[in-house]
Amino acid sequence: MFNHISVPTILISYVALLFSLCIHEASHATAAYWLEDDTAARMGRMTLNPLAHMDPIGTFLFPLLGMFTGLPFIGWAKPVPVDGRKLTRRFSMRAGFAMVASAGPLSNLIQAVVFFPVLALFVRATTPDVFSRVRLFEVAAFDWGSNVVDTLKSAGVGNVQTLFLVLLGRLVMINLLLALFNLLPLGPLDGAGILRGIVPNSWTPKLDRYQPFMFIVILVLAFSGMLGYIISPALSLAYSMLTPIANFILGA
Repeated sequence: MFNHISVPTILISYVALLFSLCIHEASHATAAYWLEDDTAARMGRMTLNPLAHMDPIGTFLFPLLGMFTGLPFIGWAKPVPVDGRKLTRRFSMRAGFAMVASAGPLSNLIQAVVFFPVLALFVRATTPDVFSRVRLFEVAAFDWGSNVVDTLKSAGVGNVQTLFLVLLGRLVMINLLLALFNLLPLGPLDGAGILRGIVPNSWTPKLDRYQPFMFIVILVLAFSGMLGYIISPALSLAYSMLTPIANFILGA
């Protein structure tokens, strides 16, 4: 099973995941603080320190298991606590919860939008030939395999350049995945909190009744491979929207 595993690729991918998760959770905490709930801030969650956000299963077991086996697992961190009683009364409590929930996926989308052109700029700055630029960019940004480090090194790319190419590419990929995954309106995911804040009041009891069982649905979707089919169209759309920007920067 592990014959073709590239440990350097997995380590870089894990660093990118940990960074992205920290931004995600700190964004939840910051949004709650801006809405006058300081619960998460007082608990030390408004920070980029990964130790404050780590979950044994979601931050360690599932991500590493997925990276080593190729199974469609994705990570998560400890949920950020929100006290609805403290949220500002400028908005309804449901709207406040929805704003806090949306801050996490939004932070991931912003990171992806930032790191995509940064990756293109790095490739342009370190690669003089246009054809080679496009090739390196495509490998870094679109190669989801666990041996992308070996692929780049076999192409004659230096160690430092390989490190930054893979790291920036993984930051784009992982942030897009985290954003799209968390926007699913299922159970503990942010999408459920957003949905709860925008549907009519009469719908919320039904949503609340079924949401506790949605974690099982998430696991079934992940283990069956259906999660990839659900997210792939939106992922392809995101890449297609960002690629013209990259091509412009690369001079392609």
